[in-house]
Amino acid sequence: MSTLVILGAQWGDEGKGKITDYLANKADFVVRYQGGDNAGHTVEIGENQYKLHLIPSGIFAGDKICVLGNGLVINPKSLLEEIKYLNDRGINTENLRISDRAHIIFPYHILLDQLEEEKKGKNKIGTTVKGIGPCYRDKVERTGIRMCDVFHKEFFEERLRENINNKNEIIEKLYGKEGLDADAIIKEYSGYLEEIKKYIADTTDLLNKSLKENKKILFEGAQGTLLDLDFGTYPYLTSSHPISGGVSIGAGISPFGLKSALGVVKAYTTRVGRGPFPTELHDEIGDAIREKGHEFGTTTGRPRRCGWLDAVMLKYSAQINGFSSFAVTRIDTLAGFDKVKICVGYELDGEKIEAFPASLETLAKCNPIYEELDGWSDEEMTNVEKYEDLPQTAKNYLKRIEELSGVKVSIASVGPKRSETLIIEEIF
Repeated sequence: MSTLVILGAQWGDEGKGKITDYLANKADFVVRYQGGDNAGHTVEIGENQYKLHLIPSGIFAGDKICVLGNGLVINPKSLLEEIKYLNDRGINTENLRISDRAHIIFPYHILLDQLEEEKKGKNKIGTTVKGIGPCYRDKVERTGIRMCDVFHKEFFEERLRENINNKNEIIEKLYGKEGLDADAIIKEYSGYLEEIKKYIADTTDLLNKSLKENKKILFEGAQGTLLDLDFGTYPYLTSSHPISGGVSIGAGISPFGLKSALGVVKAYTTRVGRGPFPTELHDEIGDAIREKGHEFGTTTGRPRRCGWLDAVMLKYSAQINGFSSFAVTRIDTLAGFDKVKICVGYELDGEKIEAFPASLETLAKCNPIYEELDGWSDEEMTNVEKYEDLPQTAKNYLKRIEELSGVKVSIASVGPKRSETLIIEEIF
């Protein structure tokens, strides 16, 4: 049995899609275990670029079973659009499986997401307004509708109508907006769900049987550790658990079934939305990183906030996830700077701290303590095909990441293509 989770070690957008795509060829199954279509993974294969939001990046590996686990919340309309997008580009999606326990996003989730964000004004979270949070809220309130309910038409329609009526009370009385048409939604979404019925399965049973058969399973996280509902920068985070602990709950396997965890780390730090960001750069260096790294959201198109690598965050992330190793991406983006910096601690009220604080009020007061290293040039990054070809200063940078985090670097990435992935040590 070989199981590996690939997840973000920072605030998401680390390049997980590319790393999952690269390793998927060695797997039998590729499994998403949390989130929804608020995620965005970009994969480049040859001259083609693909943008995914729900379907695992392993879909490009052809014969792999790609699973959307019970921990997801799924908008069937968005899923069908993504399936069509892939099919139109010659990608087969017949190996897709959807957990019968996954919850369904409906129009009222999306509308409430929008209205709630608007009402918060300057205190808004900065969600993707895809209905993710409201759907997870219904799950916790035990009023959600799951994929398995689709096979019981009367129950499904009755529950959906009841939910729409209840949400309309909130929409009309609290927000003063026009309610939704229950008949229209039931008809529209019954049609969508009829189309995806063939993909719905008991994926918990499927995965556990596969573990007993010694199949290789790759788990693909969305978002990143610092967006985790419990361990992220609360409240500016997602509504699920992207961390390694989320795999067991989100895929339905025993926690003892997960053998290793690969943390994907961008060579610098980015985040989208609000919240403290100790190493954020508000200067020409930050602008240069954003432009060179094409740091704009896959799902939203929003420009990402950019800053130097934060080793305090990485150490914290490693503690929570138990990383076996790191994959460091976007090394090429930092090329061209004479010096590069790593945050090795925070200065708080005149004292150095090395632990990542829970309170955002505390984090906002933290000033980064930097260590400066020699950079590498764009010319040195040309024709880099293996780790040995990397400039020594870039190798020194990776070595320092290992020393500061306590986690070895097994993969280095110098570009978006599969061919620009440098394997330092085989891990799967």
